[in-house]
Amino acid sequence: MSAEAEPSPPPEPFRIVGALRDEVREFVAGLGAAPYHADQVLRWVYRAGVTCFDAMTNLARPLRAALAEHALLLTSSVGSVRESQDGTRKLLVSLADGAAVETVVIPDDRRHTACISSQVGCAIGCVFCASGLGGLERDLSPGEIVEQALHAQRQVPPGAKLTNLVVMGIGEPLMNYAALVRALRVLTAPWGLALSPRRITVSTVGIPARIEQLADEALGVNLAVSLHAADDVTRQRLVPHARPTGPLVAAARHYRRATGRAVTFEYVLVKGVNDSAGDARALAELVGGEPILVNLLPLNPVEGLPWEEPSAERVARFAAQLRRERVRVQVRKRRGGDIAGACGQLRRRTAAGAGPATRSQGGR
Repeated sequence: MSAEAEPSPPPEPFRIVGALRDEVREFVAGLGAAPYHADQVLRWVYRAGVTCFDAMTNLARPLRAALAEHALLLTSSVGSVRESQDGTRKLLVSLADGAAVETVVIPDDRRHTACISSQVGCAIGCVFCASGLGGLERDLSPGEIVEQALHAQRQVPPGAKLTNLVVMGIGEPLMNYAALVRALRVLTAPWGLALSPRRITVSTVGIPARIEQLADEALGVNLAVSLHAADDVTRQRLVPHARPTGPLVAAARHYRRATGRAVTFEYVLVKGVNDSAGDARALAELVGGEPILVNLLPLNPVEGLPWEEPSAERVARFAAQLRRERVRVQVRKRRGGDIAGACGQLRRRTAAGAGPATRSQGGR
């Protein structure tokens, strides 16, 4: 007598957020609905920002019930929000498996920028960054990346909308390449969040082959490369898994020429490590000759790490040296320093059970 076959597990629910339009249309058709209903669903999600199918009032009740049974909208939630005196808000986003990432919303006059994460943890190991202290846990799905932008949108004032987005939070985006590209297509699509690609920046520590691949995707987004040093020895000290500077700078230049989009070299200034006049001259020699901006970021110290921020005078001298070498340079203004604003700090403090009380997120 043969043993009874084990019942098949129920199919995974279809995830609306992070899916492409044709995929949503195919799914809705499988429920017996017309393709235009998929477009209605997408408008509710990305324009109205609803978080449940019952709120989609122009859909018939049977279709709403079928969607609720077979599909998911948001798989993450905002566990807490910290608001800085400068208006910056840092969101701790709780994922379905209990992991957490950070999303930051930065207001600046009429501009509202979301800084989103691409991975849970980070494998790169920049020595001054809190994001990688626990290593890499896992990649985010395309939906988990997009959902951060939706959570951020709920933090902007009524009547306003997100205008800019930077993939500059926890994780190395180009190590989660397929999910990143799909998320960017959703974020920029007219049926999606409809963000302008010119107002989106992908920040990477630098994987030359992936930078060149990204140039071929025709996404039209900007690129920021976290350089942090002009020589390989110093860069290896600060970024243990760094690629050599020569091929990295060449890939960044290729990206700018191939896409016509802005490229920025990010440079965190660490006291006594990469902030001397000689470092500035070497940086000018490495990146000069093209209209690529160097963005100087005085270190945002992380509790428990030995690295220090240079004085304002030393930062000013470094910037002045670059300008004398005809390098375009700006010194980034720090935001959110009173709310564990640097990447990974809030997630790390929360995991350790430390830090001040947070304000709970209000739903729509």
